[in-house]
Order: sequence, then structure tokens, then C-alpha cells
Amino acid sequence: MTPTRIIISGASGLIGTALRTSLQADGIQVTTLVRRPPRTSNEISWDPGHTPLNPDVLAGAEAVVNLNGASIGKLPWTAKYREILRSSRLDPTRTLADALHHLGPDAPMLISASATGIYGNRPGETLTETSPPGDGFLAQLCTDWEAEALTAGPEVKVALLRTASLLHPEAVLKPLIPLTRFGVSGPLGNGRQIWPWFSLEDEVSAIRHIIDNHITGPVNLTGPTPASAQAIGHHLAKRLHRPYLLPAPRWALRRAIGREAANSLLLADAKIIPEVLTRTGFQFTAHTARQAIDTALQQ
Repeated sequence: MTPTRIIISGASGLIGTALRTSLQADGIQVTTLVRRPPRTSNEISWDPGHTPLNPDVLAGAEAVVNLNGASIGKLPWTAKYREILRSSRLDPTRTLADALHHLGPDAPMLISASATGIYGNRPGETLTETSPPGDGFLAQLCTDWEAEALTAGPEVKVALLRTASLLHPEAVLKPLIPLTRFGVSGPLGNGRQIWPWFSLEDEVSAIRHIIDNHITGPVNLTGPTPASAQAIGHHLAKRLHRPYLLPAPRWALRRAIGREAANSLLLADAKIIPEVLTRTGFQFTAHTARQAIDTALQQ
């Protein structure tokens, strides 16, 4: 059955905007939670982390999609910005979980953002949704983020979106495209590390797939074919007709953006399999990173 109303927090971001557009194109009512006075009847003002959310505003919806979170791509990760990364994720998630908990078994399901960063650096392993969390700042952040979502309680269905880096001009490709065009791209570290990736189109479709099929628990939102950082960078350079020659040593990356950020964002090796999506019959539009990059550069 097609859902009649979906509530989105973080609807102004890349994923939220695309999801809202997709849902509305199919005639589904979308209500957005905003941190300013509402401008339309489909907006609800809230102040997560400071003021409880009235559970009644969530009642009757099919699902609440929680996409809040400051960008991990903003560098450096100073102590102050690390706290922003945490509070921008944990406060909204806690506020939503508390409101849904009060609704009990009649609550909408909660679709809460997380990231493949939860697995950390795991070279040589094949990681599925049943794999334990890894180490490092991002892994701990994602672990705490998911824990907040699960406080909605056992009577509320909760899905955890472990999203990989999106191969999109407004996501992980944003810094790579200008560097490549200037001819200064090349292997990051040794380039052999496996980078989890996903396309924006499949991200939106996967969220809708989770809602339509009432899937709960962690879900790896990654492409079905693993790709190395070097393969992704080399294909981007090929598409932009630029060389891919200048390596960036590990020490240089760590010095440029900080050890923790470099290790978590650029040098981490994690072969992550979308086992739940595959098992539940999800149809990928981008089966390889190359396909995702080709589609992204056509937009």
C-alpha cells in the first residue's frame, strides 16, 4: 500500500530534497520539520535538543525520516566542530525518538540516518549489517547516533540507514571534481583501499523500499560492487579527460586535513555489502561506481 504521509527532518539537504521531490511526484504528502517559523501548511517548526516535540504532529504518518546532521566534509574536525557533528545528529534523533516513544505501537516507523563509517577501517574483511562497529571518531559517532534512534522503544519500528559516500557532484565528488579538472588528482595513500559508495538515485529508492517493505534494523546503503579509491578517482579523471598521476601520500593527507579525518574519510578500507537490500529484492540502478559517476556527471 502506498504511504499517504511521510515526515522528513533534514529535508533541505541533498538526500532530503531528492527524497521529498520523489515522494511528492507520486502524490505522497510530505511534512517537513524546520528550525524556523513555518511558511506553508506542510511545515512544522521544532527546536531539537531544546524543546520536546509534540507527539501529535507525528501521529498518523507512515514514517518519519530523520536526515539531520552537519557535514563531515567540513574540515578540519576541531574539538568544537566535533561537538557540532555530534549534537547535530544526536539531538534531533533523541527528540524524534522521545516523541515516537510516547505514541507507542501506533507510532510511525522511524527511518534514521547513520553511515558506513560505523565500521571504521577494516581491511581484508567483508562487512554486512551483522558486523560489529569499528574504532575511531566516526564509528563511535554512528554507534551513538543509532543508539539514540533505538530509544524510540521496542514498540516502534526503527530502520538505520548506514549510507555510504554518495557519488554525486554535491557530495563526495564535490572536492574531487575541481582537483581533477586542475590535473592534480591521483591515488590517495596507496589507492587500494575499498571505498563504500552509493548513488543518490539509489539512496532515495532504497529509503522508499525500506518504508514500503517495513524493513527494520541496520541497512547498508552501498552499491553492490565494491570499488577501490583508485578505481573511483581514475574513472572520474577519465570522464573529465584529465590525468590521474599525482599521488597524495598518507602523511600528506593526515597533515592537510588531520589524522582522524584522513583516516576516516580517505584512507579507511571497508568492503561493505548491502546484504539486506539484496535479500529484500531491491533493484539497483547503479551496479558499479563507474555507472554512478557517469550518471552523476550527466546531471
